[in-house]
Amino acid sequence: MPRTVPDPGVVVPAPSQPPVADLVDVEAATVPDLRVPDGVPVPLRRTHRWGIGAYVVVEAVFLGVSLLIGFAFLGRPVSVGALTVALAVPTVLAAGTAVLITRLRGNGPRTDLGLVWSWHDVRVGVLYGVGGLVVTIPASLLYVVLVGADQASSAVGDVFEGLRAGPLAAIGVALVVVVLAPLCEEIVYRGLLWGAVERYAVPRWVPFVVTTLLFALAHFEFTRTPLLFVVALPIAFARMQTGRLAASVVAHQVNNLLPGVVLALALVGVLPADMG
Repeated sequence: MPRTVPDPGVVVPAPSQPPVADLVDVEAATVPDLRVPDGVPVPLRRTHRWGIGAYVVVEAVFLGVSLLIGFAFLGRPVSVGALTVALAVPTVLAAGTAVLITRLRGNGPRTDLGLVWSWHDVRVGVLYGVGGLVVTIPASLLYVVLVGADQASSAVGDVFEGLRAGPLAAIGVALVVVVLAPLCEEIVYRGLLWGAVERYAVPRWVPFVVTTLLFALAHFEFTRTPLLFVVALPIAFARMQTGRLAASVVAHQVNNLLPGVVLALALVGVLPADMG
C-alpha cells in the first residue's frame, strides 16, 4: 500500500492541549511558596482579607492587657520576676492576636507576614542591626545631651530602676528585652501593620514611613519618640530589602542587645542602677 506523504503546503494543527489555566491549581497559586533559597527575595502577594482594622484590634489587645496588669499591680510591691512577666504578657498576646488574624482572615503568618526563616535574612538583619548602631548610638548620646539623662531614659529602665535581682532573674529580663520583645513587636509593626498598609497598593516608602512612625509613637515615651524613630529606621530598611520579617527581627534584636545587657548588669548590681 503506498504511503501518503503530507502536502508540504498544508499546515497540520498540533494536538489540542488543555488551557494553561486548567493545568494550574489556582488556589495553590494564590499562596506563594515561601521556602526561599539563600539570597533570593520573594515578593509577597497581598491576598489577605484584613487591613488597618486588624492592627487596631491588636493595639487594643495590647493596651487593654497592659491596663489590666497595671491595675493589678497598683500600690503593691512587685518582684523583678513579676515585672518581667507583666512586661512580656501584653506584647506576646498582641503578637499572638496578629498571628491568629492572619490564620482566620488570610493565608497564615508565613505568607501574610513574611515570617520565614532564611540564613540570608539573618545575615541582612545582623548587617543592618550592627550598621544601625553606628547611627543610633551617637544619636542616643546626642539626645541625652539635648534633653538630659532623666528625660532620655527608657520606660523599661524606669520600671526596673532601683531594683535588684539574682542572675537568673536578670537573664530572664535580658531575654525578654533582647529576644522576645523584638520578635513580638516586629510581628505587629513590620508584619501586620506593614501588610495592612501595603495592601492598598501604595508606594514602598509608605509602609516604611507609617510603620516606623507608629512604632516610635506606640511606646508612649513621647520625649523619646524622635530617637525611637531614628532607632527604627535600620530595622525598617532590613524589612524592606528582604520583603520578609526575619531580617527586621534580627536587626531589632541586635539593636536591643546592649540595653538588655546593661539592664541585666544593673539588676545584679554590677552597674549603677540608674544605667538600667
